Amino acid sequence: MHSHLFDALTADEISAVSTIVRKAGIGGERPGFGSVFTQEPDKALLRAGAAVSRQARALVLDRTSAATFDVLVDLDDESVVSSTQLTDGGAQMLEEELEIIHDLAKQDPRYIEALAKRGITDLTLVQLDPFGVGNRADLDVSGRRLWACVTYYRHFPEDNAYAHIVEGVIIVVDTVRKEVFDVEDHGVKPMNPTCDNYTAEHNQPLRDDIKPLDIIQPEGVSFSLDGPQMEWQKWRFRINMHPLDGLVLSGVEYRDGDTYRSVMHRGSLAEMMVPYGIPEAAHYFRSAFDAGEYGLGKMANSLLLGCDCLGEITYLDAVMADDDGNPTTIKNAICIHEEDAGILWKHTDWVTGKVDVRRSRKLVVSFIATVGNYHYGFYWNFFQDGHIEVDTKLLGIVQTISYESGEVPPHATPIAENLAATWHQHLFSFRLDMEVDGWENSVYQNDVDAAPVGDANPYGNAIAVTKTLIGREQDGDGLTNPQTARSWTVVNPNKANKWGMPVGYKLIPGWASDTLIAQEPSLMVKRAGFATKNMWVTPYQPDEMHSAGDHPNQDRSGAGLPTWTEANRPVENTDVVLWHTVGVTHIPRSEDWPVMPTEVASFMLVPNNFFDKNPALDVPDLSKSHCSSSGCSHCPPGECTCGH
Repeated sequence: MHSHLFDALTADEISAVSTIVRKAGIGGERPGFGSVFTQEPDKALLRAGAAVSRQARALVLDRTSAATFDVLVDLDDESVVSSTQLTDGGAQMLEEELEIIHDLAKQDPRYIEALAKRGITDLTLVQLDPFGVGNRADLDVSGRRLWACVTYYRHFPEDNAYAHIVEGVIIVVDTVRKEVFDVEDHGVKPMNPTCDNYTAEHNQPLRDDIKPLDIIQPEGVSFSLDGPQMEWQKWRFRINMHPLDGLVLSGVEYRDGDTYRSVMHRGSLAEMMVPYGIPEAAHYFRSAFDAGEYGLGKMANSLLLGCDCLGEITYLDAVMADDDGNPTTIKNAICIHEEDAGILWKHTDWVTGKVDVRRSRKLVVSFIATVGNYHYGFYWNFFQDGHIEVDTKLLGIVQTISYESGEVPPHATPIAENLAATWHQHLFSFRLDMEVDGWENSVYQNDVDAAPVGDANPYGNAIAVTKTLIGREQDGDGLTNPQTARSWTVVNPNKANKWGMPVGYKLIPGWASDTLIAQEPSLMVKRAGFATKNMWVTPYQPDEMHSAGDHPNQDRSGAGLPTWTEANRPVENTDVVLWHTVGVTHIPRSEDWPVMPTEVASFMLVPNNFFDKNPALDVPDLSKSHCSSSGCSHCPPGECTCGH
């Protein structure tokens, strides 16, 4: 459906947007481009056959007044459609703001004095990490662009800064007025004296018993790419990168016979927030809206073969706008590869002894973003049986706090001398614009429990499945429930499979389904209301794309899902969107230091009566090419005929 209209902007289009914005005088003499991205057209207009132009959207910062403008540009006629100055929230952080923060801080006498109290005089080894101030009710952000910055100290340039937090010092910087708004000193605490580094030279001797593991595909990969269009096995979809959302997959379809059937119009991350559970004055406000405040896509890594990705890899670059609206390329931002995924299906006939087994293979599309001390990997896994698994991988270094010797930190785990890792959460909201065999869908909440004992269940063994229609936005409590194996199914009530069942796809939550722990009066509750539920169901609206609203930076309005769903709109037999919160509550272990092993949060989208039978029966048996002397179903022991 005019798929190119949903694709990411090209370098030429980004240049055109910035030129149009500057010619219109929006954002002053030197506008700052927090993000520039495709304004996706209203699907309802396309279905109605309306003429739709190619449009782009830019969040533009006036670097002299701190005003942010939400600008809509028509690329076909090269004009500004609209420009709205925000009353709440602001553009994402510009790269130059990091330089401004460091330059201003290291010249401020109050900050220099606070560091000197702690024995720090070499400011070249000082690192500042900025946090948004949306949770600071005490700060008036009117006409200001404020960042509250945490200080770390490196013993040498490549040292692990997070091992040496400069406790108690918070410097608040206005990056537009180019002034230090305040220096807060909440008291000196001892600094961890040890250098806890994770690189190879600091962790000798390394293991010497690991043999090479090579993944090869002598005949090449089994997928094909035509620009952003991917075709693999029976799957077809488009791959793009968004400066806020990161990886975006659209037009997801599965071929059934000779027909491609739609599964999902668009899938992406819609926001994520990392709230820290430390009530101390220097910590309580810390939470990062990594998409809306910084831009996950803008912070995508250039991936390394053999490290980030292994095997026969295809990479895609991502094109983003820099601070001045110029296109810049992130090389190898998206990794695409195939993996063996274990057994797909198997049966051993105990009577005949015949064995049939098929190996499963999956296509993995992924990217990794770095946000300060943490890294996030997002992996969309497509399987031959028509199901999708979404894995979010958490990596990096935990946030730290100093504590006095002999003290037991109440909200953190000791990990080194005078150093503890703070307790926190990672809350990811995925936006799944479903189109299951068409756009007219309904959603059911499924709960499995024991049927009441009685005439219909005299032996007490009957299983009951309760399917609750989500007819309006506020139906159901929106929470996972492992005791009832709760899931949600998106069905097309207008289409049935061969056996009379409505075709559908089921969302199965993973184990990491935590919701927001913070409570009022914390502003986190208002700003990240999406994280109070695991599941929201809304009717498709083209302007509802981000779970906490489009402008969470410095915003305290409570925009996003809780506000939209107050209307309790109908969501039955219509174009529906699922918003699924995946949550990890991280109570760090000593094993998470100085760099944490990967932690994974997942969910699945599984065909549910979408097909008439197992769609992977036609996967070929490849065992002949791997037959060994020990025999297999085709080569009994001593009768190998396949050349091995």
